[in-house]
Parts: sequence; C-alpha cells; structure tokens
Amino acid sequence: MSFYHFWFKNSRPHSLPQSVLPALLAVCLAARQTGFSLPLAFLAVMGVIVGHMSANLFDDYFDYKAHHANYRNVLNREGFRARIGKCVYITSGQATVKQLLGVSLVLMMVAIMIGSVIFYFRGTVILTVTAIAAALIIFYSGPPLRLSYHGLGELVIGIIFGPLNMIGTHYAACGAIDPTLIFISIPVGLLVMNIIYVHSMLDVVTDRKTGKHTLAVFLRRPPLMLTVLFFILFLPFLIIGYGIWRGDLPVSYAALMLVLPMAAGLFYMMTVFYKNPDHKFEPKLWMGSMRRWQQVESIGIGWFMIRWFLARNLLVSACLICMILSFIG
Repeated sequence: MSFYHFWFKNSRPHSLPQSVLPALLAVCLAARQTGFSLPLAFLAVMGVIVGHMSANLFDDYFDYKAHHANYRNVLNREGFRARIGKCVYITSGQATVKQLLGVSLVLMMVAIMIGSVIFYFRGTVILTVTAIAAALIIFYSGPPLRLSYHGLGELVIGIIFGPLNMIGTHYAACGAIDPTLIFISIPVGLLVMNIIYVHSMLDVVTDRKTGKHTLAVFLRRPPLMLTVLFFILFLPFLIIGYGIWRGDLPVSYAALMLVLPMAAGLFYMMTVFYKNPDHKFEPKLWMGSMRRWQQVESIGIGWFMIRWFLARNLLVSACLICMILSFIG
C-alpha cells in the first residue's frame, strides 16, 4: 500500500478536482438521458482520474529531463521569487526517473484500457476522445511538440479537462451529446484553463528564466497578461448568458452568476500582484476552502496559494452549482 500511496501523493492529487468535477458534472447531465448507464459512467470517471494522474507524472518526467527539476530552488537562492521545487521525490532519491516513466506509462495504459471497454459499448466517439486526450497528455510537455513550452499549455489543459473530458464522459454515460453539454463544457474548460493560467502568471519570472514559454511568458507584459485573464475569467459567464438567451440552457443556470464575485475578486488580486507583489491577502469565507493555511504561510508560499486556491474554488463552485441545477431542471 505504501507503493500506491507514494505514487498517488506524487501525482499531485490536489489537482484532481480540475478533471474529476467536470467529469462528475457530465455524469449528472447524462443521468436524465435515455440510455444512461451507471457502470459506464463510473468507468469513465475512473478513466479520467487515472488519465489525470498519468498526465501529472508525465509532466514531471519531461520537466525533469529538461531542467533536472531543481531549477526553482536554484532561482530562489539567486533571489528570484519562485514557488517550490518540483519532483522532490526524484531529486531526493526516493524514486528514479526510470521508475517515474514506468508508472506514468502504466497509468496511461490503464486509462486506455478503460477507454477500450467503454468503446466496446459506445463506439468510435470514445475511441476518438481517448486517442486525442492521450496525445495531448504526452505532448503537453513531451517532445517534439512540448506544447506547454510554446504558450499552448493552458489552452491544452482547458480542452482536455473541459470539453474533451465532459463530452467523453457524457457520451460514455448515455451515448449522446446535447446542446446543454456544449454550453456548459466550454465555460468549465475556460475555468480550468484559468487555474493553469493564474499559475503561469504567478510563476512568469521563473518560467522565463528557465526558457519555459507559458502563455504568460509569451504575452510578456503584465497589462496584456491581465487583459487575457479578464477574458478567460468572464467569458464563461457571457457564454452561459448566451446559452440561456438561445434557449439551450434553462433560465435557472443564471444561478452561476453567484460565483461572479469570486471571479472579480481573483482578477483584483492578480492586478494587485503586478502592482505590489508583497501585498498580503488573508483568506476570507467567500474565497472558499483553503486547507492547512497556517502551514502554507509557514513555508512562505501564501502569496501563490491564496490566488491558486481561489482559482480552483471558482471552478469547484461553478461545477457544484451546475450539478444541483442538472437535477432540479
């Protein structure tokens, strides 16, 4: 059990809500459709979880091969404000790079096997979604494309865990796709993308120093970064509004505007970061759960985590509201 716990812990389980909640939301939307299958829905969600764990470990593997994963610690010593070291379990000698690659491949194969079972019952749509997702996971940070190194990583994550994830899970669960799913999966994908983009905005100095061209590095100037953030944060609400206006979403989905203050608060906090990076924010009730905050503060990464937590909680809140709405109609 210690072996499984070790690799589960190092696959960054704190990031699983980015994929699992959209998948569960897709199941909730499919539950009222003709042809809904709970076993296939369960398998689809498990495939998403295993695929996400594989993606995180592959990202560690390719980042380690590119930078030996201690670059953040080196930059900290040089006076650059970096978050924390990456792949500590490799640099500390707890595991080898070969073991990391092996576990990543095994998890990827398990995800593909789950997709193959669903393909047997649901057909080629699942095969297509699984193949695209697997390719994007590998080439997110892997050669030759290294999408996350060319300003495309945030978009790729938004596509994988938003529309691709929700369409695949929904189709696995009920064998169909409806307009409601489209008008919800795109906003969800943007909110997932927002988490990664906020991360890259906060890490822009270290990423630029190491040659990792995230979207924030590509945009270079803070005003331009914030302009893109504005659209990523608030476009989901416009899409929901448009879906309601078209009649593809029930009017009840206007309840998603309840999380609009969270989006506005995050935008304000990111604006302050570029004007005064040392300004300290304290967790508030409206920001959502921020576990082990005292521990976070004690290791000096509160400036990063309060914004990351808020970005994550924005996605969590939006998905939970949609789940409730999917049941009440």
